[in-house]
Amino acid sequence: MSSVKTLVITGFGLNCEKETSAAFETAGSEVSRIHLNDLLETPEKLADFQILAFIGGFSFGDHLGAGTVFSNRVKYGLKQQLEEFINAGKLVIGICNGFQTITRMGIVPAIDGLFNQEVALQHNDSGVFRDSWVTLKVNEKSPCVFTKGMDLVPVPIRHGEGKFVPMNDEVLKQLEDGGYVAVRYADPVSGEQTSEFPLNPNGSANDIAGICDKSGRVFGLMPHPEAYLSPFNHPHWTHQKINGTLPKEGLGLKMFRNAVDFAKENLV
Repeated sequence: MSSVKTLVITGFGLNCEKETSAAFETAGSEVSRIHLNDLLETPEKLADFQILAFIGGFSFGDHLGAGTVFSNRVKYGLKQQLEEFINAGKLVIGICNGFQTITRMGIVPAIDGLFNQEVALQHNDSGVFRDSWVTLKVNEKSPCVFTKGMDLVPVPIRHGEGKFVPMNDEVLKQLEDGGYVAVRYADPVSGEQTSEFPLNPNGSANDIAGICDKSGRVFGLMPHPEAYLSPFNHPHWTHQKINGTLPKEGLGLKMFRNAVDFAKENLV
């Protein structure tokens, strides 16, 4: 059987290529890291992959708003190939700056079709950049491929523009009713979603931390699951080791295993 191939786009201030590559490689995928300029010169390369990752960082210095310049370059330089990629049932993940990028590009949630922006990530209500850990509550009713079989997931965040905002109340209702909401910020003790700061670190509407498209194959989130691949990434790993709750691997890794397993079964 052919191996699952993942493309990680790099360049212009993005800085999470090694962690994201490690996540997909650990999950069993072959990974290629390609600079955006090189991909735009040979856009046909995209067809060689089953998974596409838009990674974290500060693309183009977050000028004009986080993800704006990067999303425009992709949208107008790779539009046809990206549309073919998505329509072929392949997988896309956008993490942090990548989430900002794919929402601005309009490939998630894509309620009314591709390349139509319906949501945005705005400045945190706190007015400052947040670098901390949060807990995510997975929506079991969501079709999201990446979050299958998951419940509560501790993960780090590091962002200044992470407040999830829908275009209007109707879009928010469609997101909720249609199962587009994949993960929410939650209280680590009760396991319930919360708007309380800093558990909800940015003031996101309905505590939304990540969404998918209708198919569940295009997924974006603000926290960084690729930064919790080892149990020793967790800030409380020593306490977990003492009380016997230290996991065998970082809990963020399952999102990438889910994606690679899905691709193995359906795309290669």
